[in-house]
Amino acid sequence: MPDTSPTARALLALELVQDCPGITAERLAHRLQVSTRAVRRYVDILREAGVPIESSRGRYGGYRVGRGHRPPPLLFTTTEALALVMAVLEGDHAAGDPTTPVGHALAKIIRVLPEPVAGPADAVRRVGAGRRDHDDATPDPETTAQLVQASASALRLRLGYRLGPGRERVMEVDPWAVVVRHGRWYLLCWSHTSEARRVLRLDRVVSADTLEDTFTPPADLDPVRAVEAHLSEGWRYRVEVVVDAPVDTAARWVPRSLGRLEALDDQRSRLVASTDDPDWYARQLTAIEAPFRIVEPAELREAAALLGRRLTEAVTTGDC
Repeated sequence: MPDTSPTARALLALELVQDCPGITAERLAHRLQVSTRAVRRYVDILREAGVPIESSRGRYGGYRVGRGHRPPPLLFTTTEALALVMAVLEGDHAAGDPTTPVGHALAKIIRVLPEPVAGPADAVRRVGAGRRDHDDATPDPETTAQLVQASASALRLRLGYRLGPGRERVMEVDPWAVVVRHGRWYLLCWSHTSEARRVLRLDRVVSADTLEDTFTPPADLDPVRAVEAHLSEGWRYRVEVVVDAPVDTAARWVPRSLGRLEALDDQRSRLVASTDDPDWYARQLTAIEAPFRIVEPAELREAAALLGRRLTEAVTTGDC
Protein backbone atom coordinates (compact mmCIF):
# COMPACT_ATOMS: atom_id res chain seq x y z
CA MET A 1 0.00 0.00 0.00
CA PRO A 2 1.32 3.49 -0.83
CA ASP A 3 0.78 4.95 2.68
CA THR A 4 1.81 2.70 5.60
CA SER A 5 1.14 5.14 8.45
CA PRO A 6 -1.12 3.83 11.25
CA THR A 7 -3.60 6.67 10.65
CA ALA A 8 -3.89 5.88 6.94
CA ARG A 9 -4.34 2.17 7.67
CA ALA A 10 -6.97 2.98 10.31
CA LEU A 11 -8.95 5.04 7.80
CA LEU A 12 -8.73 2.21 5.26
CA ALA A 13 -9.94 -0.17 7.96
CA LEU A 14 -12.90 2.15 8.62
CA GLU A 15 -13.79 2.16 4.92
CA LEU A 16 -13.70 -1.65 4.82
CA VAL A 17 -15.85 -1.98 7.94
CA GLN A 18 -18.40 0.44 6.48
CA ASP A 19 -18.48 -1.38 3.15
CA CYS A 20 -18.62 -4.86 4.72
CA PRO A 21 -20.41 -4.77 8.11
CA GLY A 22 -19.42 -7.84 10.13
CA ILE A 23 -16.03 -8.20 8.45
CA THR A 24 -13.68 -10.36 10.54
CA ALA A 25 -10.25 -9.42 11.85
CA GLU A 26 -8.75 -12.06 9.58
CA ARG A 27 -10.36 -10.58 6.46
CA LEU A 28 -9.34 -7.07 7.48
CA ALA A 29 -5.79 -8.27 8.01
CA HIS A 30 -5.77 -9.87 4.57
CA ARG A 31 -7.17 -6.75 2.86
CA LEU A 32 -4.77 -4.43 4.69
CA GLN A 33 -1.83 -6.83 4.31
CA VAL A 34 -1.08 -6.73 8.06
CA SER A 35 -1.43 -9.01 11.07
CA THR A 36 -4.65 -9.40 13.09
CA ARG A 37 -2.81 -7.77 15.98
CA ALA A 38 -2.25 -4.69 13.81
CA VAL A 39 -5.96 -4.70 12.88
CA ARG A 40 -6.91 -4.53 16.56
CA ARG A 41 -4.52 -1.60 16.96
CA TYR A 42 -6.19 0.26 14.09
CA VAL A 43 -9.62 -0.41 15.60
CA ASP A 44 -8.36 1.07 18.89
CA ILE A 45 -7.16 4.18 17.01
CA LEU A 46 -10.64 4.61 15.52
CA ARG A 47 -12.34 4.17 18.88
CA GLU A 48 -10.01 6.73 20.47
CA ALA A 49 -11.04 9.13 17.69
CA GLY A 50 -14.69 8.68 18.67
CA VAL A 51 -15.73 6.23 15.95
CA PRO A 52 -18.02 3.62 17.59
CA ILE A 53 -16.55 0.41 16.18
CA GLU A 54 -18.49 -2.54 17.58
CA SER A 55 -17.20 -6.12 17.63
CA SER A 56 -18.86 -9.45 18.30
CA ARG A 57 -17.46 -12.92 18.83
CA GLY A 58 -18.49 -16.26 17.42
CA ARG A 59 -18.91 -17.80 14.00
CA TYR A 60 -20.78 -14.77 12.61
CA GLY A 61 -18.85 -12.19 14.60
CA GLY A 62 -16.81 -9.30 13.26
CA TYR A 63 -16.55 -5.53 13.21
CA ARG A 64 -19.22 -3.00 12.31
CA VAL A 65 -19.81 0.73 12.83
CA GLY A 66 -22.25 1.44 15.66
CA ARG A 67 -25.14 3.88 15.68
CA GLY A 68 -24.56 7.60 16.03
CA HIS A 69 -21.50 7.78 13.81
CA ARG A 70 -21.33 10.83 11.54
CA PRO A 71 -21.17 10.07 7.80
CA PRO A 72 -17.55 9.82 6.64
CA PRO A 73 -16.07 11.86 3.78
CA LEU A 74 -17.48 10.78 0.43
CA LEU A 75 -15.17 8.18 -1.10
CA PHE A 76 -16.21 7.96 -4.75
CA THR A 77 -14.08 6.90 -7.67
CA THR A 78 -14.26 9.15 -10.74
CA THR A 79 -16.43 6.59 -12.51
CA GLU A 80 -18.80 6.27 -9.53
CA ALA A 81 -19.12 10.05 -9.22
CA LEU A 82 -19.85 10.48 -12.91
CA ALA A 83 -22.35 7.64 -12.88
CA LEU A 84 -24.16 9.35 -9.98
CA VAL A 85 -24.19 12.74 -11.73
CA MET A 86 -25.40 11.20 -15.00
CA ALA A 87 -28.13 9.23 -13.22
CA VAL A 88 -29.40 12.36 -11.46
CA LEU A 89 -29.40 14.30 -14.73
CA GLU A 90 -31.31 11.49 -16.43
CA GLY A 91 -33.99 11.66 -13.75
CA ASP A 92 -34.14 15.43 -13.32
CA HIS A 93 -32.54 17.61 -15.98
CA ALA A 94 -32.93 20.68 -13.79
CA ALA A 95 -30.14 19.11 -11.72
CA GLY A 96 -27.70 20.90 -13.99
CA ASP A 97 -28.97 24.18 -12.52
CA PRO A 98 -27.47 24.78 -9.03
CA THR A 99 -30.37 27.10 -8.13
CA THR A 100 -32.87 24.20 -8.07
CA PRO A 101 -33.15 21.97 -4.97
CA VAL A 102 -31.78 18.88 -6.74
CA GLY A 103 -29.07 20.89 -8.47
CA HIS A 104 -28.08 22.51 -5.17
CA ALA A 105 -27.83 19.12 -3.46
CA LEU A 106 -25.75 17.73 -6.33
CA ALA A 107 -23.44 20.74 -6.15
CA LYS A 108 -22.93 20.07 -2.42
CA ILE A 109 -21.86 16.50 -3.12
CA ILE A 110 -19.42 17.63 -5.81
CA ARG A 111 -17.90 20.27 -3.51
CA VAL A 112 -16.78 17.66 -0.95
CA LEU A 113 -15.27 15.30 -3.51
CA PRO A 114 -11.49 15.27 -4.03
CA GLU A 115 -10.48 17.55 -6.91
CA PRO A 116 -9.43 14.75 -9.32
CA VAL A 117 -12.94 13.32 -8.95
CA ALA A 118 -14.87 16.58 -8.54
CA GLY A 119 -13.45 18.20 -11.70
CA PRO A 120 -14.84 15.68 -14.22
CA ALA A 121 -18.08 15.28 -12.24
CA ASP A 122 -18.70 19.03 -12.21
CA ALA A 123 -17.88 19.29 -15.90
CA VAL A 124 -20.47 16.63 -16.69
CA ARG A 125 -23.01 18.35 -14.41
CA ARG A 126 -22.53 21.65 -16.27
CA VAL A 127 -22.74 20.19 -19.77
CA GLY A 128 -25.56 17.85 -18.79
CA ALA A 129 -28.19 20.56 -18.37
CA GLY A 130 -29.44 20.26 -21.98
CA ARG A 131 -33.14 19.79 -22.63
CA ARG A 132 -34.24 16.19 -23.14
CA ASP A 133 -36.50 15.66 -26.15
CA HIS A 134 -36.42 11.86 -26.37
CA ASP A 135 -35.00 8.77 -24.70
CA ASP A 136 -31.55 7.72 -25.84
CA ALA A 137 -28.84 5.35 -24.71
CA THR A 138 -26.85 6.77 -21.84
CA PRO A 139 -23.09 6.52 -22.46
CA ASP A 140 -20.86 4.42 -20.25
CA PRO A 141 -19.84 6.49 -17.16
CA GLU A 142 -16.24 5.23 -17.23
CA THR A 143 -15.85 6.16 -20.89
CA THR A 144 -17.49 9.53 -20.23
CA ALA A 145 -15.07 10.14 -17.36
CA GLN A 146 -12.11 9.40 -19.61
CA LEU A 147 -13.35 11.68 -22.39
CA VAL A 148 -14.10 14.57 -20.00
CA GLN A 149 -10.69 14.22 -18.33
CA ALA A 150 -8.88 14.05 -21.68
CA SER A 151 -10.72 17.18 -22.82
CA ALA A 152 -9.88 19.03 -19.59
CA SER A 153 -6.22 17.94 -19.83
CA ALA A 154 -5.99 18.63 -23.60
CA LEU A 155 -4.78 15.10 -24.37
CA ARG A 156 -5.37 13.29 -27.65
CA LEU A 157 -7.46 10.09 -27.72
CA ARG A 158 -7.54 6.95 -29.82
CA LEU A 159 -11.18 5.90 -30.10
CA GLY A 160 -13.00 2.83 -31.30
CA TYR A 161 -16.26 4.16 -32.74
CA ARG A 162 -19.34 2.21 -33.83
CA LEU A 163 -20.59 3.43 -37.21
CA GLY A 164 -23.43 0.91 -37.43
CA PRO A 165 -24.24 -2.77 -36.91
CA GLY A 166 -20.98 -4.68 -37.27
CA ARG A 167 -19.07 -1.57 -38.39
CA GLU A 168 -16.42 0.09 -36.24
CA ARG A 169 -13.68 2.57 -36.96
CA VAL A 170 -10.51 3.50 -35.06
CA MET A 171 -9.67 7.21 -35.09
CA GLU A 172 -7.33 9.62 -33.31
CA VAL A 173 -9.04 12.79 -32.13
CA ASP A 174 -8.42 15.97 -30.16
CA PRO A 175 -11.38 16.00 -27.71
CA TRP A 176 -12.36 19.68 -27.64
CA ALA A 177 -15.48 19.36 -25.47
CA VAL A 178 -18.23 17.07 -24.22
CA VAL A 179 -21.65 18.57 -24.92
CA VAL A 180 -25.17 17.40 -24.05
CA ARG A 181 -27.91 18.57 -26.38
CA HIS A 182 -31.52 17.37 -26.59
CA GLY A 183 -30.94 14.27 -24.51
CA ARG A 184 -27.79 13.03 -26.26
CA TRP A 185 -24.14 13.18 -25.22
CA TYR A 186 -21.67 14.32 -27.89
CA LEU A 187 -17.91 14.68 -28.23
CA LEU A 188 -16.90 17.71 -30.29
CA CYS A 189 -13.44 16.96 -31.62
CA TRP A 190 -10.88 17.28 -34.40
CA SER A 191 -10.34 13.96 -36.16
CA HIS A 192 -6.75 13.46 -37.29
CA THR A 193 -7.94 10.37 -39.15
CA SER A 194 -10.35 12.40 -41.32
CA GLU A 195 -8.56 15.75 -40.99
CA ALA A 196 -11.90 17.37 -40.17
CA ARG A 197 -14.09 18.53 -37.29
CA ARG A 198 -16.37 15.77 -36.03
CA VAL A 199 -19.26 15.42 -33.58
CA LEU A 200 -19.40 11.89 -32.14
CA ARG A 201 -22.10 10.29 -30.00
CA LEU A 202 -20.65 9.09 -26.70
CA ASP A 203 -22.90 6.04 -26.57
CA ARG A 204 -21.21 4.82 -29.77
CA VAL A 205 -17.67 5.04 -28.37
CA VAL A 206 -16.66 1.42 -27.73
CA SER A 207 -13.07 2.01 -26.56
CA ALA A 208 -10.85 4.94 -25.63
CA ASP A 209 -7.09 5.20 -25.04
CA THR A 210 -5.55 8.43 -23.79
CA LEU A 211 -2.37 9.35 -25.67
CA GLU A 212 0.55 11.57 -24.66
CA ASP A 213 0.06 14.11 -27.47
CA THR A 214 -1.45 17.43 -26.41
CA PHE A 215 -3.57 19.91 -28.37
CA THR A 216 -4.88 23.46 -28.25
CA PRO A 217 -8.57 23.94 -29.14
CA PRO A 218 -9.59 26.88 -31.37
CA ALA A 219 -9.53 30.13 -29.43
CA ASP A 220 -13.01 31.19 -30.58
CA LEU A 221 -14.61 27.78 -30.04
CA ASP A 222 -18.24 27.78 -28.86
CA PRO A 223 -18.85 24.04 -28.24
CA VAL A 224 -22.63 24.23 -27.88
CA ARG A 225 -23.08 26.36 -30.99
CA ALA A 226 -20.72 24.14 -32.98
CA VAL A 227 -22.66 21.00 -32.06
CA GLU A 228 -26.01 22.68 -32.76
CA ALA A 229 -24.78 23.72 -36.23
CA HIS A 230 -23.51 20.21 -36.95
CA LEU A 231 -26.82 18.61 -36.00
CA SER A 232 -28.66 20.61 -38.67
CA GLU A 233 -26.33 19.82 -41.58
CA GLY A 234 -25.22 16.95 -43.78
CA TRP A 235 -28.40 14.83 -43.86
CA ARG A 236 -30.18 13.24 -46.82
CA TYR A 237 -32.94 15.77 -47.60
CA ARG A 238 -32.19 19.45 -48.10
CA VAL A 239 -34.79 21.60 -46.31
CA GLU A 240 -35.95 25.11 -47.18
CA VAL A 241 -38.81 26.76 -45.32
CA VAL A 242 -39.96 30.40 -45.69
CA VAL A 243 -41.31 31.89 -42.45
CA ASP A 244 -43.47 35.04 -42.39
CA ALA A 245 -41.57 36.58 -39.49
CA PRO A 246 -38.29 38.48 -39.02
CA VAL A 247 -35.20 36.41 -38.21
CA ASP A 248 -35.06 37.54 -34.57
CA THR A 249 -38.68 36.52 -34.05
CA ALA A 250 -38.37 33.19 -35.87
CA ALA A 251 -35.28 32.31 -33.81
CA ARG A 252 -37.52 32.05 -30.74
CA TRP A 253 -39.24 29.03 -32.32
CA VAL A 254 -36.38 27.47 -34.30
CA PRO A 255 -33.40 26.06 -32.36
CA ARG A 256 -30.03 26.13 -34.10
CA SER A 257 -30.04 22.33 -34.29
CA LEU A 258 -33.09 22.54 -36.57
CA GLY A 259 -31.32 24.65 -39.19
CA ARG A 260 -29.89 28.05 -40.13
CA LEU A 261 -32.11 31.12 -40.31
CA GLU A 262 -31.38 33.93 -42.75
CA ALA A 263 -33.27 37.12 -43.52
CA LEU A 264 -35.19 37.41 -46.81
CA ASP A 265 -36.41 40.93 -45.95
CA ASP A 266 -37.60 42.85 -42.89
CA GLN A 267 -40.68 40.65 -42.50
CA ARG A 268 -39.63 37.21 -43.77
CA SER A 269 -36.89 34.73 -43.04
CA ARG A 270 -35.69 31.48 -44.58
CA LEU A 271 -34.86 28.28 -42.70
CA VAL A 272 -32.16 26.20 -44.41
CA ALA A 273 -31.34 22.75 -43.06
CA SER A 274 -31.26 19.03 -43.85
CA THR A 275 -32.85 15.93 -42.35
CA ASP A 276 -32.99 12.17 -42.67
CA ASP A 277 -36.48 12.03 -41.14
CA PRO A 278 -39.13 14.24 -42.80
CA ASP A 279 -41.84 13.00 -40.42
CA TRP A 280 -39.84 14.10 -37.38
CA TYR A 281 -38.93 17.42 -39.01
CA ALA A 282 -42.55 18.18 -39.83
CA ARG A 283 -43.44 17.78 -36.15
CA GLN A 284 -40.70 20.22 -35.17
CA LEU A 285 -42.05 22.85 -37.55
CA THR A 286 -45.34 22.96 -35.59
CA ALA A 287 -43.50 25.04 -32.96
CA ILE A 288 -43.35 27.98 -35.41
CA GLU A 289 -46.03 30.46 -34.35
CA ALA A 290 -46.27 32.25 -37.70
CA PRO A 291 -47.38 31.31 -41.22
CA PHE A 292 -44.70 29.40 -43.12
CA ARG A 293 -44.29 27.62 -46.46
CA ILE A 294 -42.25 24.47 -47.12
CA VAL A 295 -40.26 25.04 -50.32
CA GLU A 296 -38.48 21.67 -50.32
CA PRO A 297 -38.21 18.72 -50.17
CA ALA A 298 -41.38 17.09 -51.46
CA GLU A 299 -41.02 14.42 -48.76
CA LEU A 300 -41.32 17.08 -46.07
CA ARG A 301 -44.38 18.63 -47.70
CA GLU A 302 -46.01 15.19 -47.79
CA ALA A 303 -45.12 14.53 -44.15
CA ALA A 304 -46.57 17.91 -43.13
CA ALA A 305 -49.77 17.24 -45.10
CA LEU A 306 -50.20 13.86 -43.43
CA LEU A 307 -49.61 15.40 -40.00
CA GLY A 308 -52.16 18.11 -40.78
CA ARG A 309 -54.80 15.54 -41.77
CA ARG A 310 -54.19 13.56 -38.60
CA LEU A 311 -54.55 16.66 -36.42
CA THR A 312 -57.69 17.68 -38.25
CA GLU A 313 -59.23 14.24 -37.79
CA ALA A 314 -58.34 14.34 -34.10
CA VAL A 315 -60.55 17.39 -33.51
CA THR A 316 -63.40 16.43 -35.88
CA THR A 317 -66.62 16.04 -33.93
CA GLY A 318 -69.10 13.29 -34.64
CA ASP A 319 -70.44 10.00 -33.42
CA CYS A 320 -67.88 7.54 -32.13
